[in-house]
Amino acid sequence: YAGVPAQALAQPWQAWRNAHKALLDARQAQDSLQRERERLAWQIGELDKLAPGEHEWEELNTQHSRLSNVQALRDAVQTAVDALQESDDNASALLGRALTALQNQEHIEPEFKGLIDVLSSALAQVEDAVHSLNGYARHAELEPQRLAELDERLSLWVSLARRYKRTPAELPELLSAWRSELQKLDAAADLVGLEKTEQGAQAVYMDAARQVSKARSKAAPLLAKAITQAMQGLGMQGGKFEVALGKLEQPAQHGLEQAEFLVAGHSGSTPRPVGKVASGGELSRIALAIAVTTSQLGQAQTLIFDEVDSGVGGAVAETVGRLMKQLGKDRQVMAVTHLPQVAACADHHLMVAKRPDKGQTVSTVELVHSEQRVAEVARMLGGEKLSGTTLAHAKEMLGQ
Repeated sequence: YAGVPAQALAQPWQAWRNAHKALLDARQAQDSLQRERERLAWQIGELDKLAPGEHEWEELNTQHSRLSNVQALRDAVQTAVDALQESDDNASALLGRALTALQNQEHIEPEFKGLIDVLSSALAQVEDAVHSLNGYARHAELEPQRLAELDERLSLWVSLARRYKRTPAELPELLSAWRSELQKLDAAADLVGLEKTEQGAQAVYMDAARQVSKARSKAAPLLAKAITQAMQGLGMQGGKFEVALGKLEQPAQHGLEQAEFLVAGHSGSTPRPVGKVASGGELSRIALAIAVTTSQLGQAQTLIFDEVDSGVGGAVAETVGRLMKQLGKDRQVMAVTHLPQVAACADHHLMVAKRPDKGQTVSTVELVHSEQRVAEVARMLGGEKLSGTTLAHAKEMLGQ
């Protein structure tokens, strides 16, 4: 039955758990949350009085430096203007004199034309510089009131920075961080909102869980029937497999119920939990029946069966081998076996042997193939002494 997969519950379950934990934490921490919110709100209020701009600290320092040195700047401008245009031997007059001298001789020496152009450009640039300097001088006035305002503003920045043990340039970022933290605390203290979130997450999970429960209730009898049928050919005639869905007292990550496998090894017996009534061999065969029945659903890439054929022989052993070969079509199946009927169904064979070595017993694993493979199956059939009959039988089994 194709229903909602149980894996689909993982995300809504975790979302519900997270919302539930957030609500419990908020309920337990209301007093401390309130104190922390009040502390942050007061600190934010203090910094809001300053309202520090992102780049204001740098701009304030630049303006303060300019205004506190305005007289020195004006003196520098006047000195430059004097040298360029106002003094007796200023740069403009000297350039003009040189330019006139070359122009008067230009008709005799054509090469002077290039030099005249250079000097004309230099004279024009000097005049532009003088114009700019005069404009700067008109605006670079002493502003004692503005300077006092800047002093007061800078002092407030420094005072708050010292109080909160930060550099002044860090105050805008600090204020932003506090506001973000206060928003989180407000959200954590919003019990009504947290309760709604928790209820919503629970509803989403329960809806998904009920769909999984519905799918399980339809799939359980189908799975039980299929595995029961598979058991009949594995030496458990009359056996029965059931899937019991027991409702949990509390929802869990895997859903609202717990699945339990019940098995009756033969007819007339009452199905009981599989781990309590099945022998090791029966458990392996039941696992094989489940694996075959759900072969298209399992995610395991390797299946290992340890003496799954324990206690069976003949046709049952052949069925076991055939079923494992069927499983091996789309995944790796490894089996430990002593029965030739099972071994003959495998695509590859590894022989495990023990031998003494320097006073110790060591185990070896060897890949066998070709004639060696036939010989090992023959030994399983007839013991160490090989005959033409057992070798022929082994070859026939491997061929089939």
